[in-house]
Amino acid sequence: MTSDNATRLTFPPQVRLEGEGLVLREWADADLPAMAELFDDPDIAYWTPLASPFDTAAAHAYLGRARQERADGLRLRLAITADGGLPLGEVLLIRKSANDPAVSLGYTVGAAHRGQRLGARALKVITDYAHHALGLPRVTLGIEAENGASIAVARAVRFHLTDEPPLNAVIKGRPLALQTWAHDRP
Repeated sequence: MTSDNATRLTFPPQVRLEGEGLVLREWADADLPAMAELFDDPDIAYWTPLASPFDTAAAHAYLGRARQERADGLRLRLAITADGGLPLGEVLLIRKSANDPAVSLGYTVGAAHRGQRLGARALKVITDYAHHALGLPRVTLGIEAENGASIAVARAVRFHLTDEPPLNAVIKGRPLALQTWAHDRP
């Protein structure tokens, strides 16, 4: 959905997406303990910019930022669930600024829930939402070349590695080079 300018996204008051045997829903205050359990994980700490350790205080701060960034049109963060209940992970729609036409996606799955194709299934649902409900012709992922699990998820959803130069960044003191993977609207 777009507002007064063709690149500014607005989201409905509540987003709930269903597909691929999943329900992607907004985070709620009641999810704070589950967030701490999901995100306080060495793999998540290494591959993502999430706080580590990720405790209840970090979850509370994260939820506050998530709500503000959503209101600003920058990010949409949805809990991955099987039935709308217990969070198993998260998918994100990310913009650098409210008027940035480029949209990237992200995902993470809690350690106890890996091996169920949750990342690929959730990524497919949010990719379809971005293309069809939001009208975005292209979405991207930024993945380090060494992150084999995320590359497998991207390939499973038919993202392709672009020839764009890697985006170099430093997150939590660790230098990284993110390769751009893209999915174009069919």
